Amino acid sequence: MNFKESLDQLEIFGRVGRIADKMGLETYVVGGYVRDLILKRPSKDIDFVCVGSGIALAQEVADSFVEHVPLSVFKNFGTANIRLEDWEVEFVGARKESYRHDSRKPIVEDGTLQEDQERRDFTINAMAISVNSHNYGDLIDPFGGMADIKRKIIRTPTDPIITFSDDPLRMMRAIRFAAQLRFDIEPDTFLAIVHDAHRLQIVSAERIIDEMNKIIMTDKPSYGFKLLFVSKLLQEIFPEMVELQGVDSVGDKSHKDNFYHTLQVLDNIAAVTDNIWLRWAAIMHDIAKPATKRFNQKVGWTFHGHEDKGAKMVPTIFRRMKLPMDERMKYVQKLVRLHLRPIALVSDKVTDAAIRRLLFDAGNDIDDLMKLCRADITSKNNNKVQRFLSNFDKVEQKILEVEEKDNVRNFQPPVSGKEIMDLFGLKPSKIVGDLKEEIKEAILEGQIQNNKDEALNLLYKLAAQKGLSRKNHENE
Repeated sequence: MNFKESLDQLEIFGRVGRIADKMGLETYVVGGYVRDLILKRPSKDIDFVCVGSGIALAQEVADSFVEHVPLSVFKNFGTANIRLEDWEVEFVGARKESYRHDSRKPIVEDGTLQEDQERRDFTINAMAISVNSHNYGDLIDPFGGMADIKRKIIRTPTDPIITFSDDPLRMMRAIRFAAQLRFDIEPDTFLAIVHDAHRLQIVSAERIIDEMNKIIMTDKPSYGFKLLFVSKLLQEIFPEMVELQGVDSVGDKSHKDNFYHTLQVLDNIAAVTDNIWLRWAAIMHDIAKPATKRFNQKVGWTFHGHEDKGAKMVPTIFRRMKLPMDERMKYVQKLVRLHLRPIALVSDKVTDAAIRRLLFDAGNDIDDLMKLCRADITSKNNNKVQRFLSNFDKVEQKILEVEEKDNVRNFQPPVSGKEIMDLFGLKPSKIVGDLKEEIKEAILEGQIQNNKDEALNLLYKLAAQKGLSRKNHENE
């Protein structure tokens, strides 16, 4: 099969081919770009392999442009890359690799194109297209990658046990590609993942979480998580999530399988947002249910307090998995802690004060919280789902009404602690904090409006009750 017309659509292929011919280098575009070209998927990364020095080829290509082209060289890895507008173009010499059993660091040697293709993870990533003039556009596909694309199969080019033992991260990549492309994993390849799942322990958490986040960002992430679960990889990465799986019964009282419920919530949220941290909140929202599960003879199974315990678990899990310990973690933690609150507001008797408190606690994340709550409605009974969604419509309407009237989202006290200290000649102390808290409570309870005049009037009354007198009062 010839891809000449496809290559001709980008000037870089002809340019690299002409320079490679001049240098006497066999040169090919390989890997993900070839795969995505066949699948008609967008790609902004181009990888070239030459039988010789990839760095020397990259230098000649960069020098061939009239305008300056940024060139980055990584001598230790034998690679170089250039950036062309929003394209990343990498060059490397063909190589063969071998591994020690207990290490991820390969022994790298120069190799042929065939040896370079053999070392690649999957057949769909082991195809190459020549850019040399004598066979420009020819597909070199020794392992049947094209056929596997047509069959929608993920398969290793050589023995999968050896492939995964060499670099156990490839097991995660197999599942990531299956999830992204909605492909199946070939049976022997999948059995090798199950066999070698424990080997993931020698891979850094940073590399693992990078693949996991890519699975989370697929259109239907539940597919990838089911593969992670069945393959036993999830047990190595995220045991807390595995503990959600299963159903306990006492007599005729059972609870739903919280693992598969979580996956449904994740798919629901993925359908409405690309915010990866909101997707993580969906994954974590019930994470503490196993730890809080109790059986009550009257009501059946309960999970009281799982939202608070789950919020406390978030930092520990984020730290272990090398997820960011910053505002993104706090955002997930907040949504986990609050995810049950809107459910309690579906009654017509809910007070404005309850709505104000929710707005105060959620701040600008109230809209994302409501998305999570809607995603959390999972049932095979469509009427039940629609009834709950209708209830949330009412809650959101109440939120809009209260917010418009009281403006308490991201509440800032109308009177600051510094103003209180200046008015009464106080130093930082508990009494200043108490006064601020009482003003806040009065606003949230609707006793006063959220404005400075009413806050100051209340402050003066509260201060008088505490025996405080205003500083320089006689001058006012």
